[in-house]
Amino acid sequence: MLRMIIGTRKGVQIYGFDGQWRMESEAYVGDPVSYACYDDRNHTLWAAPSHEHWGPKLVRSRDYGASWEEVPTPAYPEETGTKLTYQWVIQPGPKSKPDRLYMGTCPGGLFITNDGGDNWSLCPGQWAQKEKDGKHWFGGGRDDPGIHSVVVDEANPDHLYIGVSCAGVYETYDGGETWAAKNKGLLAEFLPDPHAELGHDPHLLVAAPSDPSRMWQQNHCGIFRSDDAGASWSRVSTPGDAAHFGFPICVDANDPDIAYVAPAKSDEVRVAYERGICIARTRDGGQSWQTLSNGLPQQGAYDIVYRHALDLKGDHLAFGTTTGNAFYTTDGGESWKCLSNYLPPIYSVRFAEW
Repeated sequence: MLRMIIGTRKGVQIYGFDGQWRMESEAYVGDPVSYACYDDRNHTLWAAPSHEHWGPKLVRSRDYGASWEEVPTPAYPEETGTKLTYQWVIQPGPKSKPDRLYMGTCPGGLFITNDGGDNWSLCPGQWAQKEKDGKHWFGGGRDDPGIHSVVVDEANPDHLYIGVSCAGVYETYDGGETWAAKNKGLLAEFLPDPHAELGHDPHLLVAAPSDPSRMWQQNHCGIFRSDDAGASWSRVSTPGDAAHFGFPICVDANDPDIAYVAPAKSDEVRVAYERGICIARTRDGGQSWQTLSNGLPQQGAYDIVYRHALDLKGDHLAFGTTTGNAFYTTDGGESWKCLSNYLPPIYSVRFAEW
């Protein structure tokens, strides 16, 4: 059955789809859950609650949410002089490494586990790169820089990309020992030099499942596409259009030209575009964008869709907003239905099947 896992300001909720979505379980209602997902390699649910007093913790469920267990929270080594402030994304590794997972965090460290989450270690090469690039890493929306995107290469377990707000895109080919910036063609219009090598703000970075050399990012300064595995980027949106500013982006599993974004109004005000909620879709690699709003509120909306709160699986597309609205479609976005208007602020939406 298709499931939807939602991380919210008040815990994690799991829905099942039997023709319509129904809530099956909830957990950690007292805690904000910054991210939740399902690892289909070993049938494990993951959630990242963060108690405002006690700080972040990490939990997993191996019985589909019936029970949860706490595992060691990733910890920065003492010599870094810093500590974990936010668990931004949990990314299962490649299928050839079934016990490997990655976690992107604030203040800018990438953590790796190779034993299914029992032990996490800071990636020393990535942290060294962050320290080397120093002043070009800074907070974007949060006080500290953070890793919100981890893109794995199923063909090469040592090949990895990360997206950092703010710094940009980095790539490694040696499992994280060395990293190279991949920001050619991006724009950082908030910097004195918009074409600087570093200091960019990719809000979310993804690769097309059917052609990993086609990469997309919803960036602070527009929507960008790469046709050469991140070696160069081109902006495929126009300032002022609906599809330009926003946070999430997702790509069709079979067609690398089809992508979806959640438009928002400018970086200064950060509300729904023209106070109406819509999703924008391109079917031609970003040459044109179509807004999809049939069934969505078109006035008086202040909703923003956070970077991990839009997901796609086949014709099923779903998103949740900062004001607790959640919508879904079963026809690729042509018509929308309401899942709920009464959820807490939504941080992540992820599909799963079990």
